[in-house]
Amino acid sequence: MMRAAIIASTVVLAATVALDAQRGQGRPGGPPPFGPQGPPPGRGRGGPGGPDGLAGMIVPAANPMTPAKIALGRQLFLDTSLSADRTIACATCHDPAHAYTDGRAVARGLHGASGTRNTPSLANAGFGDEWFWDGRATSLEAQALGPITSATEMGLAADQISARTGHSADEVTAALASYVRTIRTHDARIDWYRAGQTGMLTADEQAGFDLFRGRAQCGVCHGGPDFTDRRFHNTGVGWRDGTMADDGRFAVTHDDRDHGAFKTPSLRNVALTAPYMHDGSLATLEAVVDFYSDGGRRNPYLDPRVRPLRLSDQEKRQLVAFLRALNGPIREGLGGGQ
Repeated sequence: MMRAAIIASTVVLAATVALDAQRGQGRPGGPPPFGPQGPPPGRGRGGPGGPDGLAGMIVPAANPMTPAKIALGRQLFLDTSLSADRTIACATCHDPAHAYTDGRAVARGLHGASGTRNTPSLANAGFGDEWFWDGRATSLEAQALGPITSATEMGLAADQISARTGHSADEVTAALASYVRTIRTHDARIDWYRAGQTGMLTADEQAGFDLFRGRAQCGVCHGGPDFTDRRFHNTGVGWRDGTMADDGRFAVTHDDRDHGAFKTPSLRNVALTAPYMHDGSLATLEAVVDFYSDGGRRNPYLDPRVRPLRLSDQEKRQLVAFLRALNGPIREGLGGGQ
């Protein structure tokens, strides 16, 4: 059943991604996101020089992207033979229909085993420099191998990868990483608003954007073209009953300053990737805004920038409205970088 579902998803993958990720993209009753006149003069559709401001992706010299490698990576991404019992593929947790997440609080692995962390979206993952919530992988190639060999996720021994796929483990992870680098999102309404098309946001969304980069201070961590600083912060989410339920980044660096710190996720398509936080403990965007308005959860390692904001109900509503304006199309495969 699981394999049949994944095969079926292959048929509609591109269409599903494009439709789901564009929900809410056009202003209600208004023009398409780039208007009848097309993109602003001198601007492309994302990438270098595009309205979203995303710079060129850095691809390691040891793993250049080729059409053949991307195609293989896409095939492997959907292949359940990469799991010990042949029931789980990368796409099981990174489902295109959920903006490359799974809609669960925490990931589910072999035999229904629950993990401890939320599945992050893969959209624009290629622009990062450290992966997983704790940053333990320093390349997409290493990130690709982690879930395959994890006993609680796909559970396949590294020395079995070749027998299952006909490719070495290095070839498999190189292909998967190449494919993931093509999963890109841009052209959200906020990009065109920042490019000069101010009519692309409603009054509430504009007010929310002002809050985001002003009094609410969201942009301190969720800044930049991808709405993330790609750094690690303790916001108190992992603090439970006087102790740190998950030490996060500290387990990697052993630096006391990293207790309970987790990587700042991108906010692109955030309305499509609930539930939220590293443990999936906040079910809605409204709950996330409430959490930060209250100042996170106090603990000895709380980031000093996280403090009570005491946002009004109207401000909270406007901030959520803005966050929903960050949806944009997700493209993948050979056309992903277009």
